Amino acid sequence: MPHLSNKRIIMILIGLIVIVALVSFSLRDRQNATLPEQFIKDSVGLAQSIVAKPANYITNLFQDIQSLLNTYEENQRLKMRLEDFAALQAEVNTLKSENKELRKLLDNEDSLRDYEPIRATVIARNPDQWEEKIIINKGSSHGVKKNMAVMTTSGLIGKVSLVTPFTAEVELLYTNNPNFRVSAMVQSEKNVAYGLIEGYDEKRNELILKRIDSSLEINKGDKVVTSGLGGIFPKGILIGEISEVTTEDFGLTKMAYIRPSADFSMLEKVMIAKRSATVIDGADGEGTNADLTNNTGIPGEGED
Repeated sequence: MPHLSNKRIIMILIGLIVIVALVSFSLRDRQNATLPEQFIKDSVGLAQSIVAKPANYITNLFQDIQSLLNTYEENQRLKMRLEDFAALQAEVNTLKSENKELRKLLDNEDSLRDYEPIRATVIARNPDQWEEKIIINKGSSHGVKKNMAVMTTSGLIGKVSLVTPFTAEVELLYTNNPNFRVSAMVQSEKNVAYGLIEGYDEKRNELILKRIDSSLEINKGDKVVTSGLGGIFPKGILIGEISEVTTEDFGLTKMAYIRPSADFSMLEKVMIAKRSATVIDGADGEGTNADLTNNTGIPGEGED
C-alpha cells in the first residue's frame, strides 16, 4: 500500500476545504455572481451563442422551405378549386341562361292562343345551307307536322319543312325559296299596315316586306310582327324592325327592309307552334292559292 506523506495529506485537505467552501458559497442567496462564476457563465454563453446562431439559421431555413412547400401545395389545391369553381360557374350561367330562355318561352305561350308550344333543341345545321335550314330533335312522334311555325324567345325564325318520327327540318326566314312567305303587319304609332315577307336581301342581310299599302305611313324603327292571317304563323310573334322604307310597283305599294330580331347564327333552343285547329296543307311556301284568302282580303302566307 503506497504511503502518503503529510504534505500531500495537507494539500488534499485544503483542496477539500476550498471545494466545500466554494459549494457552500455558491448555494447562498446572493444578488451578484463572483468573478469566476461570471467568467464561466460568460464563456459558456458566448459558446452557446456561437453555436446557436448557425443552428437557428439552419432550423429557420428548413422551416421556411417547409412553409414554401405547404404554400405551394395549398396554392395547387386552391387552383384546383378555382378551376372547379369556374366550371361550376359556367354551368350555373348556362342553367341561368336556359332558365331565362324557358321563362321567356312560357311567357310567350299566352300569345299563341290557338297554338300548343312544343319545345325543341337544334341538333344539326348543314354548313352548305347554314342560313336556310336547321334540324331539331322533335318529330312526328312528338306531334310535329309540316308547316308548323318555329320561333325562339327573340322572335320568328321559320317553319317546319320536313318531318321524320324523331326529327324535323326547319326552313328559316333567310331561305332562298321564292315561295316562302309570311303574312306580317307593321305596328306603327298611327296605324297598322299589312304586307308579306318575301325573301331577303343578301347584301343587307335583311328580310324584305312587300305589298304594303302606299297610303299607310310606316317608319324606320317600327316593329314588324306576324299577322296570323295566313293560317300558319301565330299572331303577334315578333319578326324584327324596319330599317328602311322604299316604294315599289311605280309607287303603288311600299316595300320595307326588316332587321330580324332573332339571331340566326346562334340557334339552340326553339319552340314549335302546334296549332290546335287544322292547318291548311300547302299554305305558305307551296305556291297554292286555294283556301288562302281570308275575310279581310289580306293575302296570306304562300299566296301569289
